[in-house]
Amino acid sequence: MSDKILGKASGKNRRYKAIVSSDWNQCLAPTGPFDFISLNHPELSPHLAKIFQQYTSNMISLGKATRQIQGLLPGPITEEQMDAYLDQSLITYQGVPDLIEWCLGKGILFMINTTAMMGCFQRIFAKGLLPPVPVLSAHPMIRYPKRGSDPHLYNLLEIQDKGKNTEAAVRSWRIPRQKIILIGDSGGDGPHFEWGAKCGAFLIGSMTKPSLESYCQDKGVAINARFGLSYARGEPRDLEKEMKVDFMDLSCVIEEFLAR
Repeated sequence: MSDKILGKASGKNRRYKAIVSSDWNQCLAPTGPFDFISLNHPELSPHLAKIFQQYTSNMISLGKATRQIQGLLPGPITEEQMDAYLDQSLITYQGVPDLIEWCLGKGILFMINTTAMMGCFQRIFAKGLLPPVPVLSAHPMIRYPKRGSDPHLYNLLEIQDKGKNTEAAVRSWRIPRQKIILIGDSGGDGPHFEWGAKCGAFLIGSMTKPSLESYCQDKGVAINARFGLSYARGEPRDLEKEMKVDFMDLSCVIEEFLAR
């Protein structure tokens, strides 16, 4: 990881020619957004899995899902508990850190835009476990005191905020609207893709789930590219195959789009 990227990635004065705004869980990483809760409170795992499936399939709102999770938690997740989870379980798909670094090196703002907890990523960046990104859009239900390692933070309270927060980043960094790339995997990314389709963004399905295909079909949204595995309804995830996908191969897809 170059010192130039480490030192300049989050600078508001840096100019970017494009933006990649991407979901995280089961999109860039095989993990779920509540795995750190399951590690500390394994008895909650079945309930958390059900809640995740419901809001990523657009059956309940993210706000309702969050309220359900808050009702289940016996107490706050401390920084020490989060660090223990990250030290034991943080994993991405192959090549994801390299892709983030490649984007930043090419003048492409990489934005993590996820329903996962803000505090998880605050600790990831504080511990230097990922290349630092300029912008993070995440849920503030778990949020720790601000540190110098924090990127610019946007609160994501409902799934529809993904598009609003990408729009805010585009305006803040004055990125051309014809140079927006969105990456998502499930129906929870459907509203983000719907927003992107309206402004001409390039839409990439990563480990694409039937819930995203269904949402986009219903809304008349065309997914421009599919990367990694694409699942049929009822088909179980194949984690072994997913982990063989090299996300640096997406660099060619991104370069081809930006060269248009």
